Amino acid sequence: MADTDDDHIYLSLAEEHGDGDARWAFGTGFEDPLHGVETAVPAGVDAVRLAADCAALADDALVGAQRLAEWCTRAPELEEEVALANIGLDLLGQARLLYTRAGQADGSGRGEDAFAYFRDADAFRSLRLAELPNGDFAFSVVRLLWLSSWRLALFTRLAHGAPDPVLAAVAEKGVKELTYHRQYAADWVVRLGDGTEESHRRTVAALAGIAPYTGELFTGAPVCGVAPADLRDEVTGVVRQVCAAAGLELPEAEPLPGSGRDGDRTDHLAPLLAELQSVARAHPEGVW
Repeated sequence: MADTDDDHIYLSLAEEHGDGDARWAFGTGFEDPLHGVETAVPAGVDAVRLAADCAALADDALVGAQRLAEWCTRAPELEEEVALANIGLDLLGQARLLYTRAGQADGSGRGEDAFAYFRDADAFRSLRLAELPNGDFAFSVVRLLWLSSWRLALFTRLAHGAPDPVLAAVAEKGVKELTYHRQYAADWVVRLGDGTEESHRRTVAALAGIAPYTGELFTGAPVCGVAPADLRDEVTGVVRQVCAAAGLELPEAEPLPGSGRDGDRTDHLAPLLAELQSVARAHPEGVW
């Protein structure tokens, strides 16, 4: 096992964003992150592009939340089930706010349910990495490390520079949540990579399996002024730092062609949505 100080290099990640203990799920607090925020789309902001960006980020969060929910009753320990469920609820909260903003910005007035439950897979613009099945626990925490590191880097920039005040407010709230998500994932990657021979093997396999899907994190059009390519050094640097603490190497891989943002889907999204949307579609006017 590594020295104790080395074993917790990842803890420094949380310090970059201040409140490393902000880990509670959407809805458990009493502060509305959008209270007092002007909801009119600012002059000069492309409302159609803003709506598309919000919907795509919400798709990532919704699909990610559903994958994390699948760990309920299956996680290695009860404590991890609770942690993963709370992370999923954080992402679900982000999705709700972003879908609502998308419906406001595009002028359709669509609510969060319309985006989440009544679109087919080909209308989603989620990252393909989020769509992949959970695999084993090592795969899920390595994926969470990549996605939370990427989303945190993006949301940090949006919180301070998004031209839309609503998106900036959603991002500011998300930064606190994503800081914990990244810390949690880093913790587990270090424990597994620097653990038993079997856990090390599985973590190596997870890194290799995920590597081809990471390219699309850093390609495509800017998100409200943030170019995905500008996130590459920060995000890969974080993942590399965690891997070093875990005694792992970050593998190189040829990126898969296409992008989820352009409508390229995996075969795994449609079955996931069928389960997610089944009750809402069976009872479209249902109220509980």
